[in-house]
Amino acid sequence: METLLTLFGIFLVLMFIGVPIGYSIGAATVFSFWWFTSTPMTIVAHQAVVQTNSFTLMAIPFFILAGNIMGAGGISRRIVNFARVLIGYVTGGVALVATLASVMFGAVSGSAVATTSAIGSFMIPEMEEEGYDKPFGATVCAAAGTMGVVLPPSIPLVIYGVVVNASIGDLFIAGIIPGLLMGVCLMIACYFLCKKKGYTGKGEKPTLKAVWKAFLGAFWALLAPFIILGGIYTGFFTPTEASAVAVFYCFIVGKFIYRELTWKKLYGCLVQAVSITGATTFMIGISGSFALFLAMQHIPQIMASFMVSITDNWIILLIIMNVFMLLVGMVVDNIPATIILAPIFLPIAVSFGMSPITLGIMITLNKAISFITPPYGITLNMASAVSKVPLEHLFRNAFWFVIALLVPLLLVMFVPQTTMFLVELMNR
Repeated sequence: METLLTLFGIFLVLMFIGVPIGYSIGAATVFSFWWFTSTPMTIVAHQAVVQTNSFTLMAIPFFILAGNIMGAGGISRRIVNFARVLIGYVTGGVALVATLASVMFGAVSGSAVATTSAIGSFMIPEMEEEGYDKPFGATVCAAAGTMGVVLPPSIPLVIYGVVVNASIGDLFIAGIIPGLLMGVCLMIACYFLCKKKGYTGKGEKPTLKAVWKAFLGAFWALLAPFIILGGIYTGFFTPTEASAVAVFYCFIVGKFIYRELTWKKLYGCLVQAVSITGATTFMIGISGSFALFLAMQHIPQIMASFMVSITDNWIILLIIMNVFMLLVGMVVDNIPATIILAPIFLPIAVSFGMSPITLGIMITLNKAISFITPPYGITLNMASAVSKVPLEHLFRNAFWFVIALLVPLLLVMFVPQTTMFLVELMNR
């Protein structure tokens, strides 16, 4: 218990006084190795290098870059235009368009922040123009952006797969149904909230000709997820190779078909991708040393024994685990949270028959919900930056969207086929 309190105590103190999370994890790990073990300190650097020496992790910078290029190359705007024609006419149509467009964008970017930024930059001003309350519109885009980390190709699922040595392809397949359920639940919440607020649709039902015209305009944008995910699921290329294909495809479409991707914009996309990748890789590396210390001190087994000693009822255990995940997600970013929580909860989940694949989706769904909860709320922060609306105004609108996202989480927790049906079907 002293080891556990020291490790997490140092981490939490440093984080709350403003030390970057990566450095907080590193300092806690180094001190704990030095204080509690006689292991040479070079093991920290060695394990960090080993952790990042992974072909699978190469997918992260490529998917980040692909998402950036989609926004700069006009791909995301055409996705929005197509969604607008399909459902823009119903009650709360513009809010529903933002949600549906986020589903399509998230199926390529793998990032909640990128999805919120790309879709929000178009949809928040449009919702305001249509008479929507601006804080409400920004919250809709923030909530819809959370699907980017559950729908394949999810960057957090790549990291989870590396940490627990699970199949990235299976994790991607398992995320399809929960991700789509998130979209359905958010759209239902949008519809009723917009109906209550009196936000009507825009225009009449589209004609077949209008739908076909919008489809042709967005064809190359809509083809991206089919090429990327289809290639993975048919075995034509690995998830890592798919990330490189995504970058190449988005570049060709943005530069030579839509002709909106300039060399200056491409340079900005590269700089942003490098910056995010650097911070992400550092956290992944140092958290590998963190996970090694946990394993050496048998902390996952200790915590598993402690939780089982509280109750042997698997339903109560599941509830305790998920409440803990949500609380951690409120103060810690999704990548370090995934790396910290995965090795702790994996033995507990496996002990009562949960698949490591389902656990990965459950952890990621919890992180997605925490993106729109205080105090961290990363997609709310992004929506606030895009809309110039104070963050506290967005938190006030987020409650019903949190409730909506709890529905797919509960299904993942208690209905294993929510995640495993497609996995078992594809692996036959």
